[in-house]
Amino acid sequence: MSVSLPPLPPAEGDEGYRPGGRSVIDVVGEEHRRLTALVEELADPATDAERRRAVADVFTAEVSRHLSGEEQYLYPALRGALPDGAELADRDVETDTALRRAVRAADPEHVAAVHRSWRQHVAAVEPALRRLRGAATEEELIRLGNRFAIAEEAAPTRPHPGTPTAPPWNRIVEPAVGVVDKIRDAVTGRRTYPADLDRE
Repeated sequence: MSVSLPPLPPAEGDEGYRPGGRSVIDVVGEEHRRLTALVEELADPATDAERRRAVADVFTAEVSRHLSGEEQYLYPALRGALPDGAELADRDVETDTALRRAVRAADPEHVAAVHRSWRQHVAAVEPALRRLRGAATEEELIRLGNRFAIAEEAAPTRPHPGTPTAPPWNRIVEPAVGVVDKIRDAVTGRRTYPADLDRE
């Protein structure tokens, strides 16, 4: 697989060396399930207005981080590992841009466009993940998962459809935008993680 990752340190002669961490396949799949649960709650008419606003904030932050990680590491991996990877990655970036616009424009009371765009995102990415599992080694998938997680922590917590969507520029711009978003979150007390939904 041709992925732009730093070389691994020597494994001290252990041919069975396996880096610590989780496969990007597992990380992305788990996040898809968690984000689907959030958007389903957001779309549920039984969710009261205050809870819906809080869920909307968390979903927005989570999906912004998630898309940033995918665009920085998953899509370049698809480009390098699969014969039609460039086409798949370009299509997924288009889906992500539509999702960011829907999230940015949506009122918490009107979430049909967000719900639809999120479903389209999952439907586009999941088959590519299955193909990537067959094309990459477990070591490569774990290394990608580690970088994906690091990218998410530095990522914006709000959608910014105009920012770059491909390396190297997104790896430079998004952490800087993320700092600004996190300052705004801290000042306003905005909830940005699912665990925040349970706080008083």
